[in-house]
Amino acid sequence: MNFIGKAERETQDRVIALFCDELGYRYLGDWSDRCDNSNIEEDLLADYLTRNGYTPQQINSAIRKLHLEAGNHGRGLYGNNQAVYSLLRYGVPVKIEAGKVTETVHLINWQKPKKNDFALAEEVTLRGNHERRPDLVLYVNGIAVGVLELKNSRISIGDGIRQNISNQRSEFNEWFFSTVQFIFAGNDSEGLQYGTIGTEEKYFLKWKEDEEENVRCKLDKYLHKLCARERLIELMHDFVLFDGGKKKLPRAHQYFGVKAAQKHVRRRKGGIIWHTQGSGKSIVMMFLAKWILENNPNARVAVVTDREELDKQIERVFNEADIAIYRTRSGRDLMSQLGQAKPRMLCSLVHKFGQKGVKDFEAFIRELESQPGKTVGEIFVFVDECHRTQSGKLHRTMKVLMPNAVFIGFTGTPLLKEDKKTSLEVFGGYIHTYKFSEGVADEVILDLVYEARDIDQRLGSEKKVDAWFEAKTRGLNDWQKDELKKQWGTMQKVLSSRSRMERVVS
Repeated sequence: MNFIGKAERETQDRVIALFCDELGYRYLGDWSDRCDNSNIEEDLLADYLTRNGYTPQQINSAIRKLHLEAGNHGRGLYGNNQAVYSLLRYGVPVKIEAGKVTETVHLINWQKPKKNDFALAEEVTLRGNHERRPDLVLYVNGIAVGVLELKNSRISIGDGIRQNISNQRSEFNEWFFSTVQFIFAGNDSEGLQYGTIGTEEKYFLKWKEDEEENVRCKLDKYLHKLCARERLIELMHDFVLFDGGKKKLPRAHQYFGVKAAQKHVRRRKGGIIWHTQGSGKSIVMMFLAKWILENNPNARVAVVTDREELDKQIERVFNEADIAIYRTRSGRDLMSQLGQAKPRMLCSLVHKFGQKGVKDFEAFIRELESQPGKTVGEIFVFVDECHRTQSGKLHRTMKVLMPNAVFIGFTGTPLLKEDKKTSLEVFGGYIHTYKFSEGVADEVILDLVYEARDIDQRLGSEKKVDAWFEAKTRGLNDWQKDELKKQWGTMQKVLSSRSRMERVVS
């Protein structure tokens, strides 16, 4: 069926039917004339918590704390949203009376997604400053977690994105978005884009899944993929990142890369994640590391790089995302940290696995192999830029020192034939790939364009060059002069000269 050209009202009715008939959401109604619309619908939340066995006192205390965090005037939208997310993720600690133990009220059932109450309302009028009316609001247990702006096919998705962004400004309805995790904009001609609070228009994302499936329009298809109850809960639980003042959601390739890696981790099997440069490997590392540490109490994660600046970058990126990571200072410090239960997350240079003054490397390896392992816990090693560190003495030493560790290689560089063979031997097969061409097609990275430049290679004056050479080599014999000419008088040296390169790029 062709939906292009349909009125926005028809599109909205069809999307509501999709949520209610296919995805299992309850329809709450048209709330355009309803008073006191809120991002925390207390009656809906209280009903859910009552059904889950909480007392009225616990429920009132939990809802009061949720309101306090959502509407804290001492913070901005980012801070309030982060505080609310923490309560959604880990529960609300409540203490009914002095002397009683603190108990946790869980606002969302993460383990059994379908036990939650999924609902949507349309035309939700937001009053307060300037009145606005989002087309659809998604609620989980009475808490607003998604906002969707729809446009007819003749109006750009960009208009819906900008409307969502302006709604978050303090002069409009910033308060409402303190609980919101997903922000959608879509139409029948362009499909769907998504972001979260604070996402700039240029960073709104497009989902990509089952591209050969074309039985419905892209708007419906990707709403079905992203807002299915299990998927929505999983995205909220495992794929939300607060990163140094910016809240982030995964791109499709990052989500599927982590999902593929989770399967390998469960089987304690290593492999390679090859995601092209600039596509966000650090975010994949963070999502995967958090998941490993949360789902395996004995797990520890070590991120290994081969350059000082990468080691510092890993430390900074993880710290900004509020993921505690310890950066080792020396080889001795590294082995000391691996020999105790904490820290659970650390980063190191591969060179710190070496030892100075080793003359007989094979004897050194045999000595290490004869000693029992001194590491504590189930260690998962992320090797960044693994195409550069997949072989050699340092890598062998690292594997001997951590014989039971699971090694996962990350690279953004296409593996050359010899590198590919060695990398696959060391790490195992590919866990997930996202190639350069895919990144360009998805507009994640820019295309690489080669522009030929014809730089004249003719000598201005051969006699002057010969005279200069004779003057510079006056103290050398004929054999030495010939050797210099063979070494430097080649087209390769001419083409790679600094003066020529400066002319090429100018």
